[in-house]
Amino acid sequence: MTSAIGAAVLPELVLKTTPPRAPRHLLLRPRLSLDEEQFRDRQVIVVQAPPGFGKTSLLAQWRREILAHGAAVAWMSVDEHTDPQRLLQSLVQAVRTGCGRPAFGRILVEGAGASASELEGVTAWLAEVAQTSLDLVLMVDEAERLPQASFTLLSYLLHNAPPNLRLVAAARSGFDREVADLCSYGYCVLLGAESLRFRLDETLDLVRNRFANKVDADTCARIHEIIEGWPLGLQLALAALESGGDPRLVVDALAARAGGRQDQLLGGLLAKLAPDDAAFLTRLSAVDMLHPDLCGALTGVPDAADRMARLMRDIPIFAVGDDSEWVRLHTLARDALRARLAELPAAELAEVHTRAMRWLEAHGMLEEAARHALAAGERDVAFGLAEQCLYEAALQGQVGMVLDWVELLPEAELDKRPRLRLAAAWVLALSERHDAAERLVARILEGADVDVGLRYECALIASGAAYYADEPDRCIALFEPWVDAPPAREPRLLQMHANRLSVLAILRGDPALARRHQQQVPRGEYGVAYAYSARWGEFITGLSYLWEGQVRLVEEVLRPALAHADEALGRRHPLSCMLASLLAAAAYERDRVDEAAALLANRLDVLERTGTPETALLAYRTAARVAAAQGVEHRALDLLETLFAIGAARNMPRLCVVSLAEQARMHAGRFRPETCRALAQRIDDILAREEGKHGPVWQRMVELQRTMAHANAAIAAQDWRSARDALERAAPVADGLKLGRAYIENMALRAWVLDRSSEHGRELLREAMDLAHTYGLVRVFADAHPAIADWARNLSLDESGHPEPGRSIAVARVLRPAAPAPTRDAAVPRALPSMVLTPKEREVLELLARNLSNKEVAQAMGVGEETVKWHLKNLFGKLDAANRKHVVRRAQLLGLLEGVE
Repeated sequence: MTSAIGAAVLPELVLKTTPPRAPRHLLLRPRLSLDEEQFRDRQVIVVQAPPGFGKTSLLAQWRREILAHGAAVAWMSVDEHTDPQRLLQSLVQAVRTGCGRPAFGRILVEGAGASASELEGVTAWLAEVAQTSLDLVLMVDEAERLPQASFTLLSYLLHNAPPNLRLVAAARSGFDREVADLCSYGYCVLLGAESLRFRLDETLDLVRNRFANKVDADTCARIHEIIEGWPLGLQLALAALESGGDPRLVVDALAARAGGRQDQLLGGLLAKLAPDDAAFLTRLSAVDMLHPDLCGALTGVPDAADRMARLMRDIPIFAVGDDSEWVRLHTLARDALRARLAELPAAELAEVHTRAMRWLEAHGMLEEAARHALAAGERDVAFGLAEQCLYEAALQGQVGMVLDWVELLPEAELDKRPRLRLAAAWVLALSERHDAAERLVARILEGADVDVGLRYECALIASGAAYYADEPDRCIALFEPWVDAPPAREPRLLQMHANRLSVLAILRGDPALARRHQQQVPRGEYGVAYAYSARWGEFITGLSYLWEGQVRLVEEVLRPALAHADEALGRRHPLSCMLASLLAAAAYERDRVDEAAALLANRLDVLERTGTPETALLAYRTAARVAAAQGVEHRALDLLETLFAIGAARNMPRLCVVSLAEQARMHAGRFRPETCRALAQRIDDILAREEGKHGPVWQRMVELQRTMAHANAAIAAQDWRSARDALERAAPVADGLKLGRAYIENMALRAWVLDRSSEHGRELLREAMDLAHTYGLVRVFADAHPAIADWARNLSLDESGHPEPGRSIAVARVLRPAAPAPTRDAAVPRALPSMVLTPKEREVLELLARNLSNKEVAQAMGVGEETVKWHLKNLFGKLDAANRKHVVRRAQLLGLLEGVE
């Protein structure tokens, strides 16, 4: 080395080795905690992601965790000026600052090490770290900016760290190759962009932490969908919320594709672009997914791939996968740039879309090519390409995309293109436009070349449309001729056949048979379309368990199924939303009210349009019960009235009946007899109008709701005899349909009514409690009637006041108010455990932070003033401070002291 690290520390070294201040609203993300299994026993951790993905914030979280565990953290922020000599200087200063060791590295920089090579210097640094026996973590931020020679030294350090040194590096790119060997041997873990992306629960926590209850769960979920988990985008959106007034209006503006709000959020980033780069990105925004070759085809720029790579490194507006050449612009950035794209001259814009069409078609991406052909004015080409791909897209579950095309396709094109017509029939059947699907099926069956396979497929579509129309008897009748033998043995078709048989079994009140049909389907990897049919099978299995009230099993089946569907299809895909409605109902029954609300957030509107009647019903009823459990009764009643309006608009009277019956149950819990009586009468009026229009399956479903509404009206009026009669009529209906939760609720209500009538209902309630505990139904008694919940809690205790073994402890738990979490007064200074300071030094530091004099500190600690002065001297040296206030501020800056305003 040409020069030594002198006693006077260079100012830039102090800045580069001082950790950044943690953001005020830093969200601690438990799944990324160093205590998680993926990070345990890993000596090297590399965080590699594009800019804007919160790498530095994650390092700040980890630094707090490490300090809390009593270890020391040496921090380094590096840049392109960090040559090998400066790197070694920074390593020494980082340990001095982070570990309170002002003498560290003295021999290295003042003795023989001063004239050694940089490699020997790093080796000497590693040796001194090993000799000190420090439990040390070295954090290197922005490591990709290092010059090659320094990068090589850092790689050497990573590969030769002693056991007491752990290394954490954050970089935009380049580190995956350097640590590939360490990863293969299990010494290193590499964290990529997808791992750093915020999940919905983390977005909810961050928004609540910042805005408390000013922003509801639906708005949080919409923000999450717009931002796509992008950490920087989330911070920009939260800043917009702080200054934008009504949160819903701000989110509406973000969701709009006009580009105005997007330009406001990203204006600072986009304004810094060079004109050539801005024009380059504007043309790239025409496509949803970007590939280096596609970028070249779109722009005609010879160095398009290199320019793309540079922009990805420098500008935080790209969503990058961990192992793919394909990337995309974040939605906010893409929409802002598309607003600029629309301002191009018409001929130039058409040329961009034509280039995109040609490249995408040549690479087999037909649907995307068709959209660009349409945008370029090539309608015949667009419809021809759409015909080649939309049928398979429909069977693969790309419902929204196919529905968009259905809106664009003229009737004449559908008549000319049979596969387009069949694709349209499939997606229309699985939506609120089931009547249009049935008309298309009728036109298909009128054709001259209709074979057995096509007739069977039309039966699938028509029966599915009837199911979505909430006409279960007609659904059964339409598919009945095909029950015993599908016309082909293709795996996808066998799965679809089993799905339909399972649905029919549930409608007939045999959920166990529904699962049996699913178990008989051959399993294997058969492609994307089969995977979508298999996801429907998981949905039906979960529905069968929920039908029986087996909510533990619902969670076991649907929790992984929903995670996979959200990832593969998207959170607002109809099937994802339907899975979420079932899982939310189960989570609510397990008394995880906030989880149920998060599962349904920003999904109700999708279920209203494209969910099955049962999932729409479950979602709105669960959302209403969640609101009631949170003490917002008016919101609960509003949700139920919305469910009634949906039923009326879609001509589904059962939804109206369920809405009224649920309102009657809620009002009965508060003994409102007139309101309950009026609701029961409205149900009677609806069913009188529907008499003769529906078959026995539908009638059994609504009869249970009507009878329970009358039972609740009688309970509200405290007419115990009428309540008992109604409940006894409802019990065999619930049992016949195998509606387990409804049967347990009915049993508990009958027990309570018997008790109110001075008869013995205790044993009946005990049985209901045992069943509820077995099924995992925690909230069933509180929902049936608050008085039953109190009775069940008291009954779960024996005379000694202890829970009876095996008897509904879960019921007692849900009725017992949760103890408030212990909190620490934020105004009280607290020194964090750390190997940097001794326990006595931490105690002195806390007292100094409270502005106590030396004499007062000595009295508080029970020691002499000389001892206090000795501790102060050590603190001044370790924290490189000049006076008492400076000690406190340095400790706070280094994360060793918290609670100081």
